[in-house]
Amino acid sequence: MTLSADGSRAGRSPRRGLSMRAGRRLWLAIFLAPAVVLFAAFVTYPILSALAYSLYSWEGIGRRGFAGLGNFIRLFTTFPYPRLLANAFGNNVIVFILTMLVQNLTGLGLALILARNPWGARAYRAIFFLPVTLSLVIVGFLWALFLNPVFGVVNKTMGIMGLGALARPWLGEPGIALITLTLINAWRWLGFPTIVFLAGINAVPEDYLEAARLDGASEWDVTRRIIFPLLAPAVTIIVILTFIGSFNWFELPYVVQGVSGAPNRATDVLGLLFYRTAFGEVDTGLQDIGVGSAIAVLMFIMLVTVSTVGAVFLRRREVEMG
Repeated sequence: MTLSADGSRAGRSPRRGLSMRAGRRLWLAIFLAPAVVLFAAFVTYPILSALAYSLYSWEGIGRRGFAGLGNFIRLFTTFPYPRLLANAFGNNVIVFILTMLVQNLTGLGLALILARNPWGARAYRAIFFLPVTLSLVIVGFLWALFLNPVFGVVNKTMGIMGLGALARPWLGEPGIALITLTLINAWRWLGFPTIVFLAGINAVPEDYLEAARLDGASEWDVTRRIIFPLLAPAVTIIVILTFIGSFNWFELPYVVQGVSGAPNRATDVLGLLFYRTAFGEVDTGLQDIGVGSAIAVLMFIMLVTVSTVGAVFLRRREVEMG
């Protein structure tokens, strides 16, 4: 067999090369087809359906005439929707801020400690990540039992320790119910940012750290000037996922507090408001699929827009810091 001037095999026919490319594309299409079908069935179709539903008026589950943007206008102008929407959005913002401060900063601190490979580091990694593997329903019911004001282990333990004056109905007091739920959520997800940050720290070249230490840099200087800038990709992932998770929050408040966002809408979030508006509450049974679909469309637009802008901004910061 001879080679041409550009190094390609002279005996290889163009038709055979074309058939190989076509075969590769066929295999790619076969392997990607299941994922594309599932994505279209469970993501694309519901989104398009919600958009279509939001443009019609409804009576119960019966679709009536075309309403255009009427449902969106009602959502922002007809009582009590504006008040409920503002309250739920504000609660989502609080959840995002608290999650960033409590869950992700704690995860970063644990990752810095585990990166030094202390005694039992492997066991600690498993322990921190274990709650992530638990069912959210189980986590919700367990913490609802732990925080019960009558027989819950939290208040009883505080009483034994002489802190009985601080015991309270953690999930029944409007001022602290949302904070308590956010802390439960942070406890469950703490292992995820810890593992992501730990992977980012372990990916920092050891040569950089040794060179800085040989130049007399303290451990804090090494962390601040080398590790933190190189952790930027991990920070981008965590911030974007935290934002999406905070504004998609539904399961935990639904399991622990119910669809009404008790007490007194203190734990109401956009996910609960959408569900309650579209499918009705247990006690009232009132529902408005059109306005509920409008809430879902607004949530989708907000999540896509902010996530995209945030990802682009954080990626630029990564380049600047790198």
